[in-house]
Amino acid sequence: MNCLFASLFTAAFGTRRPIAPKYLGLFAFTAVCTAAPAFGAERIYITYGPLEQSVPIESLALFAKEGKIDSNLDGIAQYAKKSQLAEIRNALQAKAEISHVTIAQFLYTPQGEVLLQRLGRVIQTKARQPGFYAIRAALILAASDPEGLTILNVLRKFPTYGIRIDVARGFSIANQLTSLINRSNRTLAGVAQLSEAEAASEPAIDPAQMLHPEQNGPYTWKKSSVTLTSPSRDRTFDLDIYLPQGSPQPAPVVVISHGLGSDRLSFQYLAKHLASYGFAVAVPEHPGSNAQQIQDLVTGRASEVSEPAEFVNRPLDIKDLLDYLTQISTTDPSYRGLLDLQRVGIIGQSFGGYTALALAGAAINFAQLDKDCQRENETWNLSLLLQCRARSLARNQYNFSDPRIKAAIAINPIASSILGETNLSQIQIPIMVVGGSADTVAPALLEQIQPFTWLTSPNKYLVLLENGTHFSTIEESPQSVFLPPPEVIGPEPALARRYVNGLSVAFMETYLNNKSNFRPYLEPNYALSISRNALGLRILRSLTPQQLQQFSSAPARTPAPPLPIEPLSPAPIAPVR
Repeated sequence: MNCLFASLFTAAFGTRRPIAPKYLGLFAFTAVCTAAPAFGAERIYITYGPLEQSVPIESLALFAKEGKIDSNLDGIAQYAKKSQLAEIRNALQAKAEISHVTIAQFLYTPQGEVLLQRLGRVIQTKARQPGFYAIRAALILAASDPEGLTILNVLRKFPTYGIRIDVARGFSIANQLTSLINRSNRTLAGVAQLSEAEAASEPAIDPAQMLHPEQNGPYTWKKSSVTLTSPSRDRTFDLDIYLPQGSPQPAPVVVISHGLGSDRLSFQYLAKHLASYGFAVAVPEHPGSNAQQIQDLVTGRASEVSEPAEFVNRPLDIKDLLDYLTQISTTDPSYRGLLDLQRVGIIGQSFGGYTALALAGAAINFAQLDKDCQRENETWNLSLLLQCRARSLARNQYNFSDPRIKAAIAINPIASSILGETNLSQIQIPIMVVGGSADTVAPALLEQIQPFTWLTSPNKYLVLLENGTHFSTIEESPQSVFLPPPEVIGPEPALARRYVNGLSVAFMETYLNNKSNFRPYLEPNYALSISRNALGLRILRSLTPQQLQQFSSAPARTPAPPLPIEPLSPAPIAPVR
């Protein structure tokens, strides 16, 4: 998913800490910060049923600049901890580096409007009208102002005299978010403990026989690029091919599919690494859902972050690519006899994860989309906003399963509704699903862990990056329009990429080359042995729906590793004066 999505979500909800009612009113100012809009409000009105309290925006400005809490804020601030006040002050001072053109274009997309609708129920005008248009206007005007997109600037640009925060509705949203976070924490803790229990029963790898698949392999490689024109579609796309030199031939092929807003350079590190082990690697550019599409959105040449047709075009890109490689492996002297198109693996991230799963055997599931998208405006799963766009496709039988593909890795995939339980259960090839515990775009519980329980393949793996985000495994590309800040990328991205290098080599060596000596590097014991605290690594071979239910409904306890979550407490709101 693109970085703009993440920036808005992180800005509005990005602490991943539930908003306790006792300080929700004050924290709501932070929510306005990244999801508000326009022209010159002077006061904020905090309402809770019949109760109301107003706060001058200049009191917030004083607090942000000097840390002083005047009499206007004292009644609210007394219910917040010092650490929470410090967070709010930092948020008030923070400046989002995003242009007014960029934010305007996004807020007029279907996904942007869904987010504005949600925020507009809590953030209203003084006259109690939904804040949809006012929020959008304030964001755009603040971003175009020399002061930039800060909370205070957004508040000052709000196009009415006053901004009303509906605390009761805020409570409802906070409780929903808290419930999801608590369920996720319990599930993550359960998955970690189950993985550690499996690891304890496995023998350790003999150090003398250690292969170190995360390190470079023995072969060099040669890169070539070509532009393909689809024989059956009005579509042209670029393709990079990494061909190993001096390795046994013909080489198995691995295809890498980038995510929304990324490009074919985002995983060139992985392409080079796999090529060094003798795999021929093909990395296509998916026009319509790449970095250029986001640039087109920003400049007004596109109206969506991705057209619904990309759910069809992406898998067809891979099929056209494989047909092209089949052709040149018999007609082009540079490739004749060098490629084995009956041993193909696919790796995809985010939208590319969907692409990998679709080619592995899961068809588009319109029945599941219709069911889940009825409550699209209430979801905390941002990826569902993209998945629901597929409902506008012609209701055909879209089945992209390709028999040439023998193994698949889906990193941060979006699949829960677009593919659904019924169709994901049809995948029978070896499959690895990778999730990040701190992914706020495609939440691990909803998009990776639960869908993993639906898989029926006898060779399936759930990989969890503890503290990993939606962007942990993506390498910065010079073509990318949006570069997420470090706090969005998460800790140790270089380590995340090493994990992916090692897991990908071990997985493809095991299931494309039938090398059993790489199988131990896919086991929970090995993952635990190389795991690091800042970015932990866990592997699980089996998880049943019953175990998942047991984890998510278990009494609350501190997860291992812990996430920075504070339980929601039923303390009262600030008294009205």
